Amino acid sequence: MILPPRVTDRAFARLAEIAEAAGETRALRIAVEGGGCSGFQYDIKLDDPAADDLVIEKDGQKVLVDQVSLPFLQNAEIDYAEELIGSRFVINNPNASSSCGCGTSFSI
Repeated sequence: MILPPRVTDRAFARLAEIAEAAGETRALRIAVEGGGCSGFQYDIKLDDPAADDLVIEKDGQKVLVDQVSLPFLQNAEIDYAEELIGSRFVINNPNASSSCGCGTSFSI
């Protein structure tokens, strides 16, 4: 059984802020693709749900994970971080054996 990723309250709150500013609610899609300097990379974007997506929802905000990406994101945590260099959605992935400095590329 694959354990789905967890989404923090901070990430859901940021999604709500984005929706309010845009005047529409779009879901946050987290996908894993081949590439990047470590072998895999995250693709994070606003999108509409597809029929076979895993949908994680709280207070009307949705995070989507496609079925191909789901095993790579098993038991991961999706968060939102504000740092001196900027703010972004981050993925704390226990499945990654290594990652690059940018935080968007990893290997398993």
